[in-house]
Amino acid sequence: MPKSKNPLTKKSGLSTNVILTIVVVVVAVLVIGGVLLFNRGGADNNTGGQTVAADVLRKPDSNVLTESADNKVTVVEFLDYQCPACHQYYDALTKRVEADYAGKITFVTRNFPLSMHPLARPAAQAAEAAALQGKYKEMYHALYDNYSAWAVAPDGQTLSTDEAKARGLFDQYAQQIGLDLPRFQQDMNSPQVNAKIDADVADGNRAAVQATPTIFINGKQFDPGDVETFQELDEAFRKQLDEELAR
Repeated sequence: MPKSKNPLTKKSGLSTNVILTIVVVVVAVLVIGGVLLFNRGGADNNTGGQTVAADVLRKPDSNVLTESADNKVTVVEFLDYQCPACHQYYDALTKRVEADYAGKITFVTRNFPLSMHPLARPAAQAAEAAALQGKYKEMYHALYDNYSAWAVAPDGQTLSTDEAKARGLFDQYAQQIGLDLPRFQQDMNSPQVNAKIDADVADGNRAAVQATPTIFINGKQFDPGDVETFQELDEAFRKQLDEELAR
C-alpha cells in the first residue's frame, strides 16, 4: 500500500461508505513501521487557524489525564474509542505525551463517538461510568490497551459489532481497576452518562470537529504539516508543546 504523506489527515471522518470503512480497518490493523496508512477520503477539518473558546473545549466535569498547576498549556483531544486512528495515535503519540509531560501540561479528553463505529458509544459509556467512581484514567487506558480484544472482529480485519462481548470485557476491566461492578453497570446506561457524552459531542460540533482524533493545543487545532511517520508526528507535536511551554 502507498505511504501516507500526512498521518494526521488520515483520521476517521463522518463518511458512511461501508467499503472505505472496511479498508480503513484493514489498514489500521496492519500498520507497519509506525506509519498510519489509512484514509477517510477528505474528512479533514480545521478551524481556519482560529482559537476555539476554552469553555467550548473544556467543561468543569471534563475528564483529565494529567494536569499542570498553572494550566499554561492545555491539550484537548476529541476521540472515539473504537476509531482505529485514535488507537494508533494512542500507541504512538498521546500515551507517551501523557507520561512524558505529566505535571507540565493539562491533557483533557472529550467523547466524539462516530456512528460508523458500532461500539464507540458503549465504550464511551464505560469510560464515563468509571469516571463517576473516580477511575476514568484507568478505564481510558484499559479500553485502548485492550483495543484488539473488544473493538476488532475475530477476523482481525473489520470492526467488531458484538456489543455483548464488549460489555462483558468492559465489566472485566471495571473489576480489574477496582470499580463497584453493579454500580458501573447501572451507570453505563444512566441518563447522566449519556448526557455527558452528548454534551461532549455538541461541544465537538461547536469546535468544528469532523473527524477523530482531533486535537487542540491551547485552543488551536494541531496541524503537524507534511509529515510521513508517527515519529515525525510526535516530534512536531512535542515541538509545539515545548514552544507553548516556553512562552
